[in-house]
Amino acid sequence: MSATLRIEEFDTHVLATLNRPEKRNAIDQDLIDALHSLCEQLEANPRTLVLTGAGGVFAAGADIAQLRERRAADARAGINTTCFVRIRNLPMPVIAVLDGYALGGGAELAYAADVRIGTHTLKIGNPETGLGILAAAGATWRLREIIGEPLAAEILLTGRVLNADEALAAQLITHLDEPEAALAKAADLAARIAKLDPQATQASKRAMMAPRSMHPQIDLAEQAILFESPEKMRRMTEFLNRKKDRA
Repeated sequence: MSATLRIEEFDTHVLATLNRPEKRNAIDQDLIDALHSLCEQLEANPRTLVLTGAGGVFAAGADIAQLRERRAADARAGINTTCFVRIRNLPMPVIAVLDGYALGGGAELAYAADVRIGTHTLKIGNPETGLGILAAAGATWRLREIIGEPLAAEILLTGRVLNADEALAAQLITHLDEPEAALAKAADLAARIAKLDPQATQASKRAMMAPRSMHPQIDLAEQAILFESPEKMRRMTEFLNRKKDRA
């Protein structure tokens, strides 16, 4: 794995730390390649992923020096977009711990997570139009799904950056803590997920990500598979036995 992405494995989750603190964890090609490599591992061996950044910053954006040199063909290749879609589509949940700046491409990486936890120093938004580009790696569709179109429009069209309290009020993040407590909260959530049936968790994530037109058919199809699973029988039998013992 690249030095730009530090990987730590725990019983309940994988912790991936963006590790370019001297560049405020700006997302460059090496980091994108490392994230793809991590995705390959998590697609083969599904586990909850916790994403965070080193040095008190999640990611201050894409690497502008590299971005300046990219041309139309690079835009159409969707270098960051393809990576963030892959992260969004990981089988198990993705939890982002957002400390300090989460701007531009860093914000779009955060939007690809299932759960976002913030710290009190969080600054999150998409100032891309000030650099002569648009937020093309997921913000234009993911952000309005998360916080609603009016506020998403203000962020994307005016370059507004939300502070931690504003992000919490908008439900862009669901928890707000000091950095160590935020990371501990992510670990607690991962531990909670680890106690659940991974097959049911993955089915729930697939159903949640499906377009509205696929409901309720996808819910019923996923449930049909789960209804036949030995794990469903085991867990429900244990539940009924516990209830009987308490009676």
